[in-house]
Amino acid sequence: MSLYSKRGVSAQKEEVHEAVKKLDKGLYENAFCKIYADVLVGDPDWVNVMHADGAGTKSILAYLYWKETGDASIWKGIAQDAIVMNLDDLLCVGIYDKLAFSSTIDRNKTLIPAEVLSEVINGSQEFFDTMKAWGVNITFMGGETADVGDVVRTMAVNGTMVARWPKEKLITNEKIKPGNVIVGLASFGKASYETEYNSGLASNGLTSARHDVLNKFYAEQYPETFEPKLSSDVVYIGKHRLTDKITVDGAETTIGKLVLSPTRTFAPVMKILLEEHFDAINGLIHCSGGGQTKCMKYMPDNVKIIKDNLFTPPVIFDIIREASGADAREMYQVFNMGTRLEIYTNEADAAAIIDVAGKLGVPAQVIGRVEASESKSLEIITPDTSFTF
Repeated sequence: MSLYSKRGVSAQKEEVHEAVKKLDKGLYENAFCKIYADVLVGDPDWVNVMHADGAGTKSILAYLYWKETGDASIWKGIAQDAIVMNLDDLLCVGIYDKLAFSSTIDRNKTLIPAEVLSEVINGSQEFFDTMKAWGVNITFMGGETADVGDVVRTMAVNGTMVARWPKEKLITNEKIKPGNVIVGLASFGKASYETEYNSGLASNGLTSARHDVLNKFYAEQYPETFEPKLSSDVVYIGKHRLTDKITVDGAETTIGKLVLSPTRTFAPVMKILLEEHFDAINGLIHCSGGGQTKCMKYMPDNVKIIKDNLFTPPVIFDIIREASGADAREMYQVFNMGTRLEIYTNEADAAAIIDVAGKLGVPAQVIGRVEASESKSLEIITPDTSFTF
């Protein structure tokens, strides 16, 4: 059993998928988000999409960082995480504008004061203001803040995003076919619309990142941050403190800043691509839960996906892998490994897509291809190893 499983979490969410397998899959089975008929207005040429997601256990890292440093502003990044995990999923069905967002915050009031709530709520609005400057309009519709200390140990930050969208402007992954190439957008670096270096970690696999990288000091000082029934040999087993300094790309930062880098949105890039290169996009995949295997859920049955030119994983994943001892197969199943958005396109259109991303400071490159196959499969090839799913 992997460390991930021993901690009571699952990269593939097998039990969740089993629980929902009988539910309506929406109008397009391979689409990245469920898409429904326009029940709000009743227009047959439009659809409704409502999506819920959140920052996951990354809020625990923010709690630890805040307690250790006193810097409450770190919680603004958690607000961005909760929004982007919704927004970038909706990007993958072609939706990039005229969105509405409602937040849900569950807190343990004995540990999370009003100061922290203010940072999260105001951080949400600041992110929306930034996106508006890049032409992505999201209306903050309020939400629910509940004091549920008997349910949550610290704080859970989640949200729901909704949109109404024309059918003719949807990306449903049904056009993915043999001969397509895959353009990958990097999760790390510093985009034109970001203020500092982004480690690329995003908001998936944070249970592993937290326990594998941080040391027992946090178990002893903050027992409220983990499930007490877990075995001690899987709880905070790393060597680092959040304040440990590290140099990345020539600049000094800390382990805490790396693991708490707010999830990058690709909305400014995708707005341009979906407005100016819509016909060139056959499919979109957000490599969130399930890492580099996420694409398998949304592919047609008759293709093989080969990823043989992924970005070299940035330093945060080296730190996690060294600390955990996880093999490459598990790392690529849990984490995005530096490549977080996949654009399935025709070979002739790849260069234009890469150029748009590059102009906004987001590294992009052809990371793989689609081949014909009798059964659906995925092969990941790195300089050191290869594995098939």
